[in-house]
Amino acid sequence: MLDQDELERSDEDLYEHFRFKADPGQEIIRVDKFLLDRLSNTSRSKIQTAAKNGTVHVNGAIIKQNYKVKPGDEVAIVLPYPIRQLELIPQDIPLSIVFEDDELIVVNKPANMVVHPGYGHYSGTLVNALVHHFGNLPELNEEYYGRPGLVHRIDKHTTGLLVIAKTERALNKLAKQFYDKTTERKYQTLVWGDVKKDGTVNAHLGRSPKNRKMMTAFPQGETGKHAVTHYRVLERFGYATLLECQLETGRTHQIRVHMKHIGHPVFNDLEYGGNKLLFGHPSQSYQRFITNCLSLLPGQALHAATLGFKHPATNEYLVFSSPVPDEFALLVNKWREFISGKHLFE
Repeated sequence: MLDQDELERSDEDLYEHFRFKADPGQEIIRVDKFLLDRLSNTSRSKIQTAAKNGTVHVNGAIIKQNYKVKPGDEVAIVLPYPIRQLELIPQDIPLSIVFEDDELIVVNKPANMVVHPGYGHYSGTLVNALVHHFGNLPELNEEYYGRPGLVHRIDKHTTGLLVIAKTERALNKLAKQFYDKTTERKYQTLVWGDVKKDGTVNAHLGRSPKNRKMMTAFPQGETGKHAVTHYRVLERFGYATLLECQLETGRTHQIRVHMKHIGHPVFNDLEYGGNKLLFGHPSQSYQRFITNCLSLLPGQALHAATLGFKHPATNEYLVFSSPVPDEFALLVNKWREFISGKHLFE
């Protein structure tokens, strides 16, 4: 509950922490459910308490706990203290630059690096490295504060290609291409199980009701956001398959959740169950082989291998490719040896 001093503050003394605009096709739902789908690291009870205390506003006005959000509504959470400003500390972290000109940079992100500062990760990120090497980079708007130059991102343990804008023009034009789904993004991933044929996963993605840090698939589209992943088989290893996945949309954890949804979790995916023996015989030698394979990578076997887009200044279509990291290549080679009968499970 707010104390008396806080209750007596004027609207001018409140600070907006989050703002979301309901899409034109938004279904009519309670405000707590609407916010729960959009805020990570929070709970429904906390949102309900905020509404009870009058710190949830819709279209600039305080609303009741049972308010139902309608298309076009602007929902904001306002609190009597300023939002913690993320200080972007320049850090001399090496960057693997694939391409650079006056408008943009394409980098190859290593595993175990978070893209931008956020909860629990205020330093050591790609953005900390970028502001050290390039100084001030443009930001899309206040919603993207702390993410200069970024128009897309990949997960901490996912490796591979990212494009970063160096100018306002590049930022806006690249952002529009990602929004319009005209970019090309292909990933290589090793998944559990024998994937029989190429295919497409079309299942909405949304926050897991059990763990807000994770996503889940909603195949009927009853909640979450539209998400489509196309995949094709590159190589089969009996109990695992090397795939190329092409994103049609770019949702959080999309490939990882879609692969789990079809019964083929990404190999060594700590969050989505791929970090244990899922397919194959339970002999001690095979278990030892799997343990050794899992130890090669810090997280999921997922690599952003191809990135294509129109250059924001010249309109030339650019395509960049990145080979999988050495650890990923070693993992794939171990599976090749396994199916050839050469591997002794050591």
